[in-house]
Amino acid sequence: MKKLITLLLTLSTTIFTQGCSAMNYKATNKKLDIDKFMGAWYVQTGRVTFLEKGAHNPIEHYKYNESKDIIEISFTFNKDSLNGKLKKIPQTGYIQNSPVNTYWKVSPFWPIKLDYLVLDFDQNYQWTAIGVPSGKYLWIMTRDRNPKEDYIKDILKQVSKTSYPINELEVFKHND
Repeated sequence: MKKLITLLLTLSTTIFTQGCSAMNYKATNKKLDIDKFMGAWYVQTGRVTFLEKGAHNPIEHYKYNESKDIIEISFTFNKDSLNGKLKKIPQTGYIQNSPVNTYWKVSPFWPIKLDYLVLDFDQNYQWTAIGVPSGKYLWIMTRDRNPKEDYIKDILKQVSKTSYPINELEVFKHND
């Protein structure tokens, strides 16, 4: 029975991740400095997963664990309102294209590892765009909790140059 469960998990993970990996979009070729990329990122807009629907104050925290060669990811948000129940989703990131560092596998739980593409980022590490090979999801994140709308529009113009789809985005609110 244990072997059957292991086989089914392996097959479903392989089918799921291979399906995601066979699409067109790729991570940027710009070299990402992991140390500069770590820290808090405020999710401003995106085409997000079902887990993030109704999120307010969404923040991704990245911490590089050098001894394990992993990125410890903590995604937090308030559910359904700015003062809603605090939700936390811990994840683990695995860099796949060192030393460029823009293609990761992210695991919300074992044995699932999902593609995570750094599509683009600001040279001063003040904004980033994250996507997946299929183009289904997009996260635009900034270091500033509440940037001006024109700033986000400029980021989206930059991301559109990668030909990654920027339509049907949800905008997230953050406390002041």
